[in-house]
Amino acid sequence: MIDMHCHLLPGVDDGAIDDSDSINLFKLAIADGITHMVLTPHVQPGRYENNSHNLLTPFNKLQALIKQHQLDITISIAGEVRLCAEVLGLFAGNQLPFLGKYKGKDVMLLEFPHNAIPPGSDKLIDWLMDRDIIPMIAHPERNKAIMQDINKASPFIQRGCLFQLTAMSVTGKFGEAAYGIAHQFLSNGWASVVASDAHNLKHRPPILSEAFQRVTHQYGEALAEQLFIGTPREIIS
Repeated sequence: MIDMHCHLLPGVDDGAIDDSDSINLFKLAIADGITHMVLTPHVQPGRYENNSHNLLTPFNKLQALIKQHQLDITISIAGEVRLCAEVLGLFAGNQLPFLGKYKGKDVMLLEFPHNAIPPGSDKLIDWLMDRDIIPMIAHPERNKAIMQDINKASPFIQRGCLFQLTAMSVTGKFGEAAYGIAHQFLSNGWASVVASDAHNLKHRPPILSEAFQRVTHQYGEALAEQLFIGTPREIIS
C-alpha cells in the first residue's frame, strides 16, 4: 500500500518529534504493509513556515537515516497546504509542494480549516486549476461544514478536485460523523485515495490495513486496490 498523507518528517510540524520517533513510525508502517510514504508536513504560513525548498534538507537527512536503519520503505516529500491567500505567493516563488501528477497536472494536497470552508475557496480552486494544479482535498470527511452538510463539498466535486479520506475515518475511529461522511464519499465514488494522516504512534498511527479490509469488505477489492495502491501509484510515478 502507498500512504499519500503522513507527518513523519521529524521536527517540522505537529507530527514526528525526532529521528527516533520517526524511525519507530516507519517500522510500524512497514509492518502494516506500507511500501511507500509521501511525507506531507503542514505548510501553513504564520504557524508552520514549510515550503518545497526548505523541506529538502530534513528530507534528505531522513532518507539517509532510513538507509542507515535498512528500512524496507521508500519515501517522497510533498506538503499539506493550508488554504490561505499566501498560496499565491508560494506559487509565485515556486515553493508549492506537489504530491506528483495526475492526468498530466500537478497534484497538491490542500487542507481546509477544520471548522469551516472559507468564502472564496472555490475561487482559489479555480485559480489553481487554471495553472494546471489539481487540489486533492485532505480529509473532507473531518471538516465540520461538510460533516453538517455533505452538499458543501459539491463545488469542489464539480470542479474535479481529488479527495483523500483518512483511514481512521473509514474504520470509525474518528467518530460517527466522520465515518458517515467518509462512507458517503466511498458510496458515491467521490474518494480518490485513502491515507493515514499519521502523526504519532498512539493516537494517529500509520495504519492502512484496517481501512483496506473495510473497503474491500463493503465495496469490493477493486475499489480498495484503486484507493490504496492504483491511484496513489499513478500520482507518485
